[in-house]
Amino acid sequence: MSVKALAPAGADERRVLIPTRMAPPPFPGTLRTLIVKELGGDTMGTSWSAKVVVAPGSDLAPLKRGIEAVLARIIDEMSPWEPGSHISRFNAAPAGTWHRLPDGFFTVLSAALDWAERTQGAYDPTVGASVNLWGFGSEPSRDAVPDPHAVAHARARGGWYGVALDRERLSALQPGGLLLDLSSIAKGFAVDEVARHLRSQGIGNLLVEIGGELRAEGAKPDGSPWWVALERPRGAHNADALPETLLALTGLAVATSGDEQRYFDAAGRRYAHTLDPATGVPVTHDLVSVTVAAEDCMTADAAATALTVLGPERGPAFAAEHRLAARFVRLCGSRLTEHLSPTLAAMLD
Repeated sequence: MSVKALAPAGADERRVLIPTRMAPPPFPGTLRTLIVKELGGDTMGTSWSAKVVVAPGSDLAPLKRGIEAVLARIIDEMSPWEPGSHISRFNAAPAGTWHRLPDGFFTVLSAALDWAERTQGAYDPTVGASVNLWGFGSEPSRDAVPDPHAVAHARARGGWYGVALDRERLSALQPGGLLLDLSSIAKGFAVDEVARHLRSQGIGNLLVEIGGELRAEGAKPDGSPWWVALERPRGAHNADALPETLLALTGLAVATSGDEQRYFDAAGRRYAHTLDPATGVPVTHDLVSVTVAAEDCMTADAAATALTVLGPERGPAFAAEHRLAARFVRLCGSRLTEHLSPTLAAMLD
């Protein structure tokens, strides 16, 4: 299957993407008696928000406390910035030791290793040493390119195939010196967990966002879906020429991997936070962003990173083969071009 190339469009054009299997809103008459309220705060070095459809006068304080407890649990399990977290303890553990992981941690690590296998290592959750070396992890940021010997040494410490899992005991083997980094999937998992918590509290119509990654369910009080605008990358003089693209997110999640948030410039070149596990250095191709829509945010998060590493040729081919709904934006010279995978293109209204 080929990737659909979109014709050039002006900044005033608006496109709409509607999932082919979007369910009708439940009980629209009942919805009209409700209102949208928004909660928010800080987490994981960024911000979170949750829009919920509730009855007027609802006490939202318990909902917020519950969300904050969910996020605190995930940080305690998977944040390498917390010295006492489960992932930090695993990363510091002696070679050959097995470690019982919390349920969420084990779920995320299992999914990450599945993505590593599917992409033949283009996605790899064991690149923590390389991430730290380049200043995108728990160690101080940098403004200079690391020494090639340091790059090779950090890369040698990784390798997803070195992590063994015991699924019955929810345990993982530390082979020695290996540093897990789940930042490319844990945030999406956190979005899913917040949505799960809200559903457990009787909230069936919601929009959750953490650092630009989103998941929505149900509908707004007027029965319309949760509309979100896909990111429009900057960095080229015609960036505004990319059409505004709105996605009916109901029943879906969306995540974007790009080079605009975490990077440093050295010797006239930008080094972004997405690393190629095969080289141990930031990707060097001309993709500036990849956006993926999926049924859950953990999948969208991991897939966006995987497709970014795979690059502008292998990425679209992988998305087409695996029926991923993906949008690729490339910077060709000074011009941005855009491609949609067949699954995403099928959503064009």
